[in-house]
Amino acid sequence: MLLADRNGLIVGANAAALALLRGENPEPLIGLVAAELLDLASDPRTWDAYREVLRGRQARLGRTRRLKHAAGHAVWVRITVSPVPGADVVLFSLSDIDAHRDLQAQLRHLRMHDPVTRLPNRALFFERLAAALEAGTYEGTGATGRVGLCYLDLDGFKAVNDTLGHHVGDRLLAAVAERLRRCANLARPATGTPLVARLGGDEFALLVEDSTGTEQLSDLAEAVLGALREPFDLSGQRLVVSASIGVVERQVAGTSTTGLMQAADTTLYWAKADGKARWTLFDPERNARRMTRQVLSAGLRPAVGRGEFVLEYQPLVRLEDGGLRGVEALVRWQHPQYGLLTPNRFIGLAEEDGSIVQLGRWVLETACRQAREWQLAHPGVPPVFVSVNVAVRQVWDSDLVADVARILDETQLAPELLQLELTESAVMGSTGRPLQALQDLSDMGVRIAIDDFGTGYSNLAYLSRLPVSVLKLDGAFVRGFPDGDGAGAPEDPADAVIVEAMVQLAHRLGLTVTAECVETVEQAERLRRIGCDTGQGWLYSRPVAAERISVLLADRCR
Repeated sequence: MLLADRNGLIVGANAAALALLRGENPEPLIGLVAAELLDLASDPRTWDAYREVLRGRQARLGRTRRLKHAAGHAVWVRITVSPVPGADVVLFSLSDIDAHRDLQAQLRHLRMHDPVTRLPNRALFFERLAAALEAGTYEGTGATGRVGLCYLDLDGFKAVNDTLGHHVGDRLLAAVAERLRRCANLARPATGTPLVARLGGDEFALLVEDSTGTEQLSDLAEAVLGALREPFDLSGQRLVVSASIGVVERQVAGTSTTGLMQAADTTLYWAKADGKARWTLFDPERNARRMTRQVLSAGLRPAVGRGEFVLEYQPLVRLEDGGLRGVEALVRWQHPQYGLLTPNRFIGLAEEDGSIVQLGRWVLETACRQAREWQLAHPGVPPVFVSVNVAVRQVWDSDLVADVARILDETQLAPELLQLELTESAVMGSTGRPLQALQDLSDMGVRIAIDDFGTGYSNLAYLSRLPVSVLKLDGAFVRGFPDGDGAGAPEDPADAVIVEAMVQLAHRLGLTVTAECVETVEQAERLRRIGCDTGQGWLYSRPVAAERISVLLADRCR
C-alpha cells in the first residue's frame, strides 16, 4: 500500500509496496509523484479520473498497469485509488497480477487453439478475420486494403476415420496442419505470414491479410494442393489424400465476415462439384446464378398457390393438309422478380424438391379444363386434343391414374382428347408401378406419347411392349433437313434415313409420329413425304395464349 497527499506526492509506503516496486533496492518511495511511478498520466481519461479522486470528487479509481521494476523486468499490477475517510490523503492498493495474467494467457491459448493440430481454432480465426475486416484498419498505412481466404476441405477424410479409426484420422489432421504451416511460411508476404486455422472436422482456412490480389491467393492454393499430394507416412501407415479449396479475394471495404465465409463455402462446394482435388476461384456471375436457383427453388411451392403459373399452347398440325390436330400445353412461371420464365428454368428444380407433383397436377387440371372450354365454344369443328408433359416423379410420388380419372370426370373431357407426354429415357425403363400406370391410362383411353424420341435409350424391342400411341421425334433430326435457301446447316442424309426408318417402324407398330422443331416449309414438305403424321414448331406457331387458339378454331368454322 501507498499513501499520497492531495497533491499526489507519496507520503507513505509499506514493506510490501517497496518489495513490489523496488525489490532489494533501498531507494525510498517517499516524495515521488504517484502518477508518474504508477503510470496514471499516460492516457487522458485515467489522468482526469485520478485528479477527481485527489480532489475528493470521485470515490474510487481502478486500473491495470504494466510497471517497470527497479530490477529491470516488467510487472503487471492492479491499482486501486480511493480517498481515506477523515484524512487528507488517498490510499493506493497494489496487487501483483503477473501469475493471474499468465494463467489467463494460458487459458486463452487453450481456448483459442485446436488440441489435435495445435492450430488456431474457429474462435481465434473469426476473431482475426473480424479484426482484419474492421472499418479503418488499413487507413493511412499504405496497405492494399484487401483480404484473401483459402478455405479447404480434405477429400474422403471420413473414409479414413471409418476404416482406420479416429486415432489415425487425428494423426493425419496433425500432419496436414504441419504442411499447411510450411506452405504459409514459404508464401509469407511482406505483410506477414498467413494465418492457418482448423475450423472443425477436416476443414482448414488460410487467411491472408492485406493481400495483393487473386494471383497471390491462387499461388498459395496451388502450393497447398502440391504439398498435400505427397503421401503421408503415419507410423508405417501410408496415406494419400487430396483437398478441395475455395478461394476468395476482395476489398475489405464493403465486405462482412458472413459474406466472405458464405462466398468461401460456396466456392469450396464448386471445387467439390467440379471434381475435387482442385482449387476454384469465387465467380460472382456463377454465384448469382446459384442464388437465383435458390430463390426459384424456395418459391416454387407457394407460387402454385399464388397463381403465378400460366399455360401457353403450341399447335400440333396435320402435315397432310395443315389442319389443327391438337395443342401442347407448356407451363410458364410469371415470376414477380424475374419475369416470365420458361420450363427449363424451373422444371428441374421442381423435380428435385418434389413440387413437380403439385405443379403437374395444376397443369393437368388447367389444360383439360381449357380443352373442354374450346370444345364447348366451337361445336362446329372437330375437337382438338391437349398434350401435357408428365414427369416420372409424378408417377412415383402421386396416384397419377386417379388424378387423371378425377380431372377428366370433373372437366367432362373425353379421355381420347388428353395426351400425356413422357421423355424417352423415362418411359423406356419403365417397370412395375410406372408401367402399370401407363397401361391403366392407356386402357382408360388416354393417349401416351414418348417425347424427344431418338435421343435416349431407343430400345425398339421394348417399345413394342409399351402402351404408347405417339412418338415425338426429337428436333435434332428435323434440324438436319435442308432449309431451302442454303443458308442453314448442310443436309445430313443420315437424318432423313433415320427419320424415315422410325416413321415406318412406328406405323408398323400402329403408332403416329409427330416431328418437333419444324421451322421451314421445306422441312415440313420433306416430313410429309416421309410419312410423318403431325408437325410442331415455329413454322406453324410459337406457343401462344389460349385466346389465340380460340381464334384459330373460330377460323376453321368459316
